[in-house]
Amino acid sequence: MAATARHWEVNVPLSEHEQRLLDQMEQALKVEDPKFASHMVAHPGRSKLRRRIAIGVVGVLAGLALVLVGVTITQIWLGVVGFAVMVAAGAYAFAPGKGREFGTVQDDGSIVAASGSGRRHRGTTAAQSGSFMERLEQRWDKRREQGW
Repeated sequence: MAATARHWEVNVPLSEHEQRLLDQMEQALKVEDPKFASHMVAHPGRSKLRRRIAIGVVGVLAGLALVLVGVTITQIWLGVVGFAVMVAAGAYAFAPGKGREFGTVQDDGSIVAASGSGRRHRGTTAAQSGSFMERLEQRWDKRREQGW
């Protein structure tokens, strides 16, 4: 007979002094190592991402099994269905879900999320707007002015 361990969780409020110390420690960490601090922030989408990947892996394995069974019993249509299941499962696992945005990591460790089109980032300035060639020309002019 196996013994089961029970986990009791008790929420104890911090005193004002403890809360101030905790806030100071957080601020010091953000100043000292911003990349680490931004990495330590809890990301609620990670569990959904893991679940999507797990479902995708199971789907790919099921599709592979269908392909192998189709080849074994010489049923081409079953192999085609298995391949379609594999592709769909892979696309489901690695496609961005709702609320998942891609972005770029800045020098200070912060992440600037991409906007809906995937081309422009939040916080773009008027100097960054325009066509690709215009932005390249602006960068070239800045470098020449700075003596690069």
